[in-house]
Amino acid sequence: MDALARRLNELCDAQPFTTSWYVRDLAGGREASRQGDVPTPSASTRKVSIMMAAFKAAHEGRLDLDEPVAFTAEYQKGIASGTFQHMTPGMRFPLRDAIVQMIITSDNVCTRLVVDRVDVDTLNAYCAAIGLTGTVHRFGVPPLGLPWDHPVEAVTSTTPADQGRLLDMILAGAADEGAARRLGSTSALCRYALDILSWQLHRSMIPALLPFGTKVANKTGRGVRGRMDVGIVYRGERPLYILTAFADRLPDAMPDGLPGFSAAFALIGRLSRACWETLGPAR
Repeated sequence: MDALARRLNELCDAQPFTTSWYVRDLAGGREASRQGDVPTPSASTRKVSIMMAAFKAAHEGRLDLDEPVAFTAEYQKGIASGTFQHMTPGMRFPLRDAIVQMIITSDNVCTRLVVDRVDVDTLNAYCAAIGLTGTVHRFGVPPLGLPWDHPVEAVTSTTPADQGRLLDMILAGAADEGAARRLGSTSALCRYALDILSWQLHRSMIPALLPFGTKVANKTGRGVRGRMDVGIVYRGERPLYILTAFADRLPDAMPDGLPGFSAAFALIGRLSRACWETLGPAR
């Protein structure tokens, strides 16, 4: 793990932007991080905790995942993520499908539908209760038009370690009812959460440099200042490692003229590849 951490830091040090990360070796139980407890803009990685808070509410009978929901034109206002911003209002589908779209296409119309039923105060209480002390939800859907140099406190913030530990708790809960209860959930709902994360359609970061067909349960994020991805990588059906990576304060253009966001995609892909090569060989 020490050698892997040095390699990941070398990759980050070579970039003209800030990168923080957390990695956990799921076979050996070792972990390492770079600014792992420093708050950073969460962008859509926040939606993993929204999903789990919704599942807690469903488990407690406060929400029905089969409840039909419909979006109106009002839900499309101020939205810049996902597909439903372009769809004809009035479509009806189960709440569980809104949660799926919130994760796999990062759809913010669907996020708004979910957060309307799990309010922001409840989300923050939930994160505090399960130990995500560096995570603060500040709204249902981020406002448009924020400047590039906005403070962290202007948006929902989290830490690489918080996101890594949340994924680890979901993974543990999928196999053990006692661990699932820590999330206010059930093993069946934790397994469903992992399924949804594995349906992720955005493949440009953690999965990008891994062998074709590698199972990855992840959630990407896109913010004004950066790009990020958090996920569990499998070898076959065996969970291999958790990686959470946040590239922040990206320049519009790199010294070679390419966009800053493309450098973030490339870096996070290389961080994941380094984890794969170090932790992936058969043991």
